[in-house]
Amino acid sequence: MGTKTIGLDDEAYERLKAQKRDDESFSDTVKRITEEVSADWRRSFGRYAEEGERFEQAVVDSRERSNVGLVKRQGRVNEILQSDDETAR
Repeated sequence: MGTKTIGLDDEAYERLKAQKRDDESFSDTVKRITEEVSADWRRSFGRYAEEGERFEQAVVDSRERSNVGLVKRQGRVNEILQSDDETAR
């Protein structure tokens, strides 16, 4: 297997060095990190199954807060429009 030389800026080098394990070469580190990134995305399904109810409730709560805010804003706009109509008469 051949080798290639690449250039890294100081920040990229320090980040890679921080990920490097004592028993790894930089090549091993890059392979390990890129394997984690390119892993089969389907493996993640079900990872948050236990948290699903909490996530769902958070979404429901957020939607309810948004709806209440929307209803209030719509009410204010209607009041303004009605008062403008009355003033124009």
